[in-house]
Amino acid sequence: MDLLFLSRLQFGLTIAFHYIYPPMSIGLGLILVVMEALWLRTGRELYHRMAHFWTKIFGLTFALGVATGIVMEFQFGTNWAAYSRFVGDVFGSALAAEGIFAFFLESGFLAVLLFGWDKVSRRTHFLATCAVAFGATFSALWIVVANSWQQTPAGFHIVGEGASARAEVTDFWAVVFNPSSMDRLSHVLCGAWQAGAFLVLSVSAYYLLRRRHEEFARASIKIALPVAVLTSMLQLVTGHGSAITVAKYQPAKLAAYEAHYPQSAPGTLWLFGLPDTEGERVRFGLGLPGMLSFLIHGNTTTPVTGLRAFPPQDRPPVKVVFQSYHVMVVLGMALIGISLLGLLGWWRGFLFRSRWLLWAFVFAVLGPQFANQLGWLSAEVGRQPWIVYGLLRTPDGLSRVVTAGMVLTSLILFTLVYLLLLVLFLFLLDRKIKHGPDDLEPRTGGQRA
Repeated sequence: MDLLFLSRLQFGLTIAFHYIYPPMSIGLGLILVVMEALWLRTGRELYHRMAHFWTKIFGLTFALGVATGIVMEFQFGTNWAAYSRFVGDVFGSALAAEGIFAFFLESGFLAVLLFGWDKVSRRTHFLATCAVAFGATFSALWIVVANSWQQTPAGFHIVGEGASARAEVTDFWAVVFNPSSMDRLSHVLCGAWQAGAFLVLSVSAYYLLRRRHEEFARASIKIALPVAVLTSMLQLVTGHGSAITVAKYQPAKLAAYEAHYPQSAPGTLWLFGLPDTEGERVRFGLGLPGMLSFLIHGNTTTPVTGLRAFPPQDRPPVKVVFQSYHVMVVLGMALIGISLLGLLGWWRGFLFRSRWLLWAFVFAVLGPQFANQLGWLSAEVGRQPWIVYGLLRTPDGLSRVVTAGMVLTSLILFTLVYLLLLVLFLFLLDRKIKHGPDDLEPRTGGQRA
């Protein structure tokens, strides 16, 4: 089999599996801060039980996120040595900042968060929760910065020539605030907060359907539902901002998102369809003529750069990008709809007795996960054939001494290990959910204010 395909497949599967867990950790971190703040303010034991229970789920997702993330970084050196040499100075700066300023903060206070309930005061524990939540969010900042630099490189110059060429940082803050980093960061964080909120909604709805821990479940929903509504709506705003940046700096990617082929013409916004790359059109589709131009430029007549403006070898794989992008949008709109319906049900008083709506919330936990995965797939495949946009092609980033057989063997082994880890995660998560929140006694001693 082809070395390039296998290497991309292995790294893609590694990223996809890893990215199940950090969004939930970041989202749950925000929820935990709110729950503990309510506990501090009201002194109600219910909020203590909520924070204690969701901390266990947070710890599980954090552990899997760390374990899978380490493997991902090793693959830079094994499968993508030429790429690592080219971006080493840039990525070294960003990932070092992530380790020093984010991971150490997050992991340093994690023990207090997980095991300090009876050993430190409420305020100290709350500060530890805030530190862990902030560290998880700050970690996402540096990872997104590193990835965004691949999309819109800035703050560097090229040292050397040919195979020995590499990017060297000339302006660290230009690297951090490269043209796409802040737009993409806001979109990623909203997706993470959304994932945490819908996880809480799913478990709480399950308890209500089973008539267990009903007071706990109602209170959890009242915290998670506003977060779900707000982040779902913000995904529209941040996604639109990110699309405008893509239109400016990566026009081939935007053209692939909507299978827009004319070299320069007003763009159609497709609701669905099947791209025909040979005929350079969309078949069996329903589109809104001029709406792509309107979303990008504010009117329906301004031309949008199409795929014919680029040589065939510089075009992304349109079929994959088009479908992954549109399914992501559909999922995003569905999450907006169900969260607003839940808010209406809360206001009108039928949320907690509507079984079909509660069942919808149980399964809606999958929505942010699939949307996040498809968003990354659209962004990364849409960057092709560049591994660093406009500077380094993906085939040129491969390791020279690694063979296809080596990659295939490790791919099979990694897949088996990841499947075992996924089964273990689902087993432990199911066990914790079925056990439910502990009926904690009022705390004394260490749990002073």
